[in-house]
Amino acid sequence: MIIINILHIGIDDTDSPDGMCTTYLASQIINRLEDNGIELLDYPKLIRLNPFARFKTRGNGGVSLKISNDNKVSLAKQIVLDEVKKLSMFDCDNTNPGVIFYEGEITSEMEDYAFRAIYEFITIKEAEEFGKSVGCEIHKFKKGRGIIGSIAAISLPLDDFTYELLAYRSSENYGTKRRIDYDSVYMMDKETFPDTFENIDYSEDYIAIEPKTPCPVLYGIRSNAVEALYRAKDIVEVSEPIVDWCIFKTNQHTDMHIQKANSIAEMRQFGCYEVVGKVKNRPKIIDGGHMFFYICDESGEIECGAYEPTKDFRKIVSHLKPGDIVRVFGGIGEQNTFNIEKFQVVKLNDVEYRNPICECGKTMTSAGKNKGFKCKKCGNKIKSSEKVPIKIKRNLKNGWFYETPVSARRHLSKPLCRMDLF
Repeated sequence: MIIINILHIGIDDTDSPDGMCTTYLASQIINRLEDNGIELLDYPKLIRLNPFARFKTRGNGGVSLKISNDNKVSLAKQIVLDEVKKLSMFDCDNTNPGVIFYEGEITSEMEDYAFRAIYEFITIKEAEEFGKSVGCEIHKFKKGRGIIGSIAAISLPLDDFTYELLAYRSSENYGTKRRIDYDSVYMMDKETFPDTFENIDYSEDYIAIEPKTPCPVLYGIRSNAVEALYRAKDIVEVSEPIVDWCIFKTNQHTDMHIQKANSIAEMRQFGCYEVVGKVKNRPKIIDGGHMFFYICDESGEIECGAYEPTKDFRKIVSHLKPGDIVRVFGGIGEQNTFNIEKFQVVKLNDVEYRNPICECGKTMTSAGKNKGFKCKKCGNKIKSSEKVPIKIKRNLKNGWFYETPVSARRHLSKPLCRMDLF
């Protein structure tokens, strides 16, 4: 067996809300590496981190590359650093790139660090101390916050994963409307789903492969298989130049950010969880279109929110009623509200207790506390004060999952079309 010494390269925090994308920077690095005879050992990885991180990048994703640790390592490192210096959005106060080089096998403690970066917060100081302790070569630009995600990007194991093909536009077109033939996107989705997914939000007539920011990405197609991405790319038509494209292996749409909580009380702010609780009150909508309700268990309660951007998902949530048992998936944000990404009905409260019906067909009324019921129409009385259980029809179904629309879905949230794949 041939043992290959590996150089892991991690890059993060190079973009800003006004432009750039770390994946595009990575694609340019890959091109320069290949021009110099340096080949990647695997697909580049795009790793999404904690979606509630305070200082997250736009999509809170870092990128990692793997190459052979041979006599061209020094050249490879120089190429990476040169491209980061050339393309990063240094004018933005919140852009603080970090680059990591690491030689050898990824250890279990590095994997643990990566999961922490998805579940929790890690400071720059913590990341730097950890990186030095495991032998990382660290390069910080400005504050260097990107080293947090860079170490995670090289360290995270991918048992469940997806792929994303990203096509990039010419720089003179940045900030302009993308010239994508939407009819071809509908055709692509029809011919490649469910191998590709998240292409279109049909409820909103929303083209999800098209970014809405002034970044270099022309479109991004997500899939469970590389072959489907090639087919999809051949179908999608555009009327502007594609200057480059790259396929990334990623933890997107895996629910990797979700931790299973045994109780409501053990959940913490800014974490993402799966938890079971009983619906405490009917969901209510407030000004702005956001909808809220509480779930509870023996340990406590928490407010749950379905926000305005989730559109028709709120109508589904509105069908919940007190006593329903639900399994919710999502995260706890700034206001300590649980942001719902999807939920499963564990058990519906489909029984209501009503006053009995008199022999004459009229609904009876209470005759007083513990005095049974009486009929105002015919005067009939019964001694029992027990109300009668009545099975009611519900708009939700036991066991079913319900999810937010594509247009409002987080990068890491696993869609229902992938729920039985892993």
